[in-house]
Amino acid sequence: MILMSPPCQPFTRIGLQGDIRDSRTKSFLYILDLLPRLCKLPRFILLENVKGFESSSARELLVKTLKECGYTFKEVMVSPTSVGIPNSRLRYFMIAKISPEDFSSQKILDAFPHPAEGDSPEQPTVLSSTHPAACQPEEEMQHDHFLYKLETGTELQRKMKQNSVQSVRMVQDFLEPQMEVNLEHYLLPPKTLLRYALILDIVQPTCRRSTCFTKGYGRYVEGTGSVLQCCMETEMQSVFAGLDQCSEEEKLQRLSTLKLRYFTPREVANLMGFPQSFSFPEQITSKQQYKVLGNSLNVVVVSRLLQLLVS
Repeated sequence: MILMSPPCQPFTRIGLQGDIRDSRTKSFLYILDLLPRLCKLPRFILLENVKGFESSSARELLVKTLKECGYTFKEVMVSPTSVGIPNSRLRYFMIAKISPEDFSSQKILDAFPHPAEGDSPEQPTVLSSTHPAACQPEEEMQHDHFLYKLETGTELQRKMKQNSVQSVRMVQDFLEPQMEVNLEHYLLPPKTLLRYALILDIVQPTCRRSTCFTKGYGRYVEGTGSVLQCCMETEMQSVFAGLDQCSEEEKLQRLSTLKLRYFTPREVANLMGFPQSFSFPEQITSKQQYKVLGNSLNVVVVSRLLQLLVS
């Protein structure tokens, strides 16, 4: 078996759209070049990457090579919400095997029995091998006015829908016991609160959603993952109402009442599907833990795909 997770930077929105000349795809291209010349082909292949890989030239080369080597394959877009985990991490997966028998699309969808709400882009989707990008539409840009925070009515409605999906567990199921968390260590510092308050993705323990955690979590704020509201007595809307009109001192006073903190590395690992038996060596810093977790993948999603692959 070959398990692959090529560097994702060329396939992200700010990358090079999967240009096969990009130096970061060198090891991936080496494997593709080597594959047809192996005296014994690996029986199974599983590949993971970010959304965007499905429309890249690297993906086209991969498909061409697999077909030439006699593999059958399926491509699928899956998020952990499809296995009941309250974390958005939509990823491209390909499973391939040396066999004349094709994979059943229905069996793949049956392996992820928790559909997201309605026509959400996080619905598990088996892609068409001829037009993979056409099966996963981008969310339309909404021209909507901002409510409190830099959040539109459309965004707020989407979050409310996510929180109403009963098949997805609550965030509180993935938190460490309060007595085991040094709250002060994970609270957002005053400078971060003042500078980024309006763009924070804030979740509560009873929410059924959180955003994708990246390797910059804990160091950077925008687009790196959700933060947790620990004080439930304070209403978020009342804190943010007219906040931009307040002095820095008053802003900080208001925001501090929410007790916003980062998820701990253990909690991020929980949301990534890592078992309780998993732990980091003591000398590994929180910064390093966040970095490798952000570069990782959801264990539950991958395990289900592996079971499909070898069954």
